[in-house]
Amino acid sequence: MSNNSQPIIEIKKLGMCFDGEWVHKDLDLTIHSNRVATIIGASGCGKTTLLREIMMLQPITCGEIYLMGEEISKYDLEGIETKRALSKMSMMFQQGALYNSYTLLENVMFPIQEYSNFSQNTIKELAYQKLRLTGLKEVAYNKYPKEISPGMQKRAALARTLALDPRILFLDEPTAGLDPNSAADFDALILELQHQLRFTVIMITHDMDSIWRLSDEIIYLSGKKVAFHDSVIKAANCKEIPDLYNYFNGERGVITKAYYSEHGKESYNG
Repeated sequence: MSNNSQPIIEIKKLGMCFDGEWVHKDLDLTIHSNRVATIIGASGCGKTTLLREIMMLQPITCGEIYLMGEEISKYDLEGIETKRALSKMSMMFQQGALYNSYTLLENVMFPIQEYSNFSQNTIKELAYQKLRLTGLKEVAYNKYPKEISPGMQKRAALARTLALDPRILFLDEPTAGLDPNSAADFDALILELQHQLRFTVIMITHDMDSIWRLSDEIIYLSGKKVAFHDSVIKAANCKEIPDLYNYFNGERGVITKAYYSEHGKESYNG
């Protein structure tokens, strides 16, 4: 995809070999700021592994990864440069990864305490701000994750993901486990916050509704590399890659595609 601005993420000839098997090989990828990029592909193609490689949670075998023009793949994983780079990125895992023994407020305070020298009162106020951003009522702040609904858990997990004002938000199956209405509400919240706070989203999802509602671009992984990178509508009509075309034109996908084609992204509500 053409864009004249500096990439926020640039990957060159990435390779990751595990137990003698290449998960990624000669993978190239460029993602620009303030976009919602969705990674799709068959199970086992390395979608989550790619997110972990970018976040420096998974060592790579070869290649280069750049964050805002700075090569981060050369850093010592335990070094201060790594900690600085990680503060610009945050990941919301599929199950939310909230600490069950912490209240929602304490969950959001935790990363701020880890990465700042703010006073306890300032940390608490910042955590309040993030929880309010996600639409959670103050009555829920001192509840534990098991005491609230799955939808509220997702919002609390998103608040914690936003705690350090990341430039890049990684989402792994963000609407998994939600009913259709709750999933649509959560998608709308992500879009609202992305427009308001101007962060970049890199997302993995199998939810066809979320793909159409959120995505500016599709990254299709196949053959250990990026086989396609362009808009959703181009992905849905890409007959040159049969597996990609079939992904968007199955029974569920073709209904969603038809709605989007008629009404456009902004009006699509599932």
